[in-house]
Amino acid sequence: MLKNETLRQNIAAGKYDSRLGVLYKKSDLDLQKERYIRLSKEFDAIFGEGRDVEMFSAPGRTEVGGNHTDHNHGKVLAAGVDLDAIAVASKNDEGIVRIKSEGYDMDVASLDELYPKDDETGHSPALVRGVCAAFKERGYNVGGFDAATTSNVLSGSGLSSSAAFEVLVGTMLNYLYNDGKVDAVEIAQISQYAENVFFGKPCGLMDQTACSVGGFVKIDFKDPASPVIDKIDFDFASCGHSLCIIDSGADHADLTDDYAAVRGEMESAAKVFGKTVLRDVDRDEFEASISKVREAVNDRAVLRAKHFFNENDRVDAEVAALEKGDFEAFKALVIDSGFSSYMYNQNVFTCKYPTSQAVSVALAMCHDLLKGKGAWRVHGGGFAGTIQAFVPNDILPEFKAAICSVFGESSCYVLNIRPVGGVRIIGE
Repeated sequence: MLKNETLRQNIAAGKYDSRLGVLYKKSDLDLQKERYIRLSKEFDAIFGEGRDVEMFSAPGRTEVGGNHTDHNHGKVLAAGVDLDAIAVASKNDEGIVRIKSEGYDMDVASLDELYPKDDETGHSPALVRGVCAAFKERGYNVGGFDAATTSNVLSGSGLSSSAAFEVLVGTMLNYLYNDGKVDAVEIAQISQYAENVFFGKPCGLMDQTACSVGGFVKIDFKDPASPVIDKIDFDFASCGHSLCIIDSGADHADLTDDYAAVRGEMESAAKVFGKTVLRDVDRDEFEASISKVREAVNDRAVLRAKHFFNENDRVDAEVAALEKGDFEAFKALVIDSGFSSYMYNQNVFTCKYPTSQAVSVALAMCHDLLKGKGAWRVHGGGFAGTIQAFVPNDILPEFKAAICSVFGESSCYVLNIRPVGGVRIIGE
């Protein structure tokens, strides 16, 4: 550890540029250094000067392939991005964890009270308490610490700001009290436990895994209790493209039924074959029995089941393309995924408001701007919100200008795939 004032001096002097350069684009480095210095000063203002501190980061994530497959025990390709939650933290000997996140009230968790509290359900103190509880239950060390955090992971964008926060808390505990011996996958599992049991949200493991592991990550949920996780060796920085997340501005309200229907219809199709999820259904048997599914469920269930089977196979093909370094083949598969989500899974707009199709307009623009050059698809749950595009760097300025002219000045976020997940940047 080092004194907080020394940390600021070292950041300003460029002593950590090589470490920060792994996490952020070179063009963003000066802004990131200012961000860390500002947070360091905020720590002093909240917790007092003269403390020994360490510095941490955990990224947001993007879903690259496997749209609406995880809930039916399918395969997903996800990746960490260069938007992140960061922290300046210092141990204390009080048995209390205090985390002050910019724009939010202080989260406080006593290590003597590591159990779910009803009044914390759905609030961030539950995540802090849950991560600490899971570390202790797994036999790892826990201890008090104070931390100031800030995040530029876009809330409501499908980039998983909550997972980034959970992984950040786990990464701090890992290095402050466990010498970094807890691996990234276990930190993801700990984070999921905190969100499921303490926060009260029944999320899967995709978000936390991508945030914790970083880079491109394939996750196979055939056995959800023990998902198979593989990190993909691909250097995104060398492919000549940027990842753009485009916020269409569509309203997320009143979409619970739409999301539930995707999963429900897939599972209803599986029940025709005596199974609970489509991953356990033989595809050839399904194709030979489409008339039965139409009769027992409905036509949309047939289409959504087709999407599941195709998308599951597509994840494997995307991984193979990346491992071969064939980014052109990868982009073609991303486009196929997007068309499948639009035509078969039908999660680009809601039938409740058929004239409101902001996501569809964004996809149509990407088709015109990127055809033969890049790739585009709906991002995450769909029906509203964001789309994802891989844009060649030589046309990026024109692409961004065209998108922003329709959806607003702050609608196109230019990201990179970050090669690492939750990390300690500065410490012992």
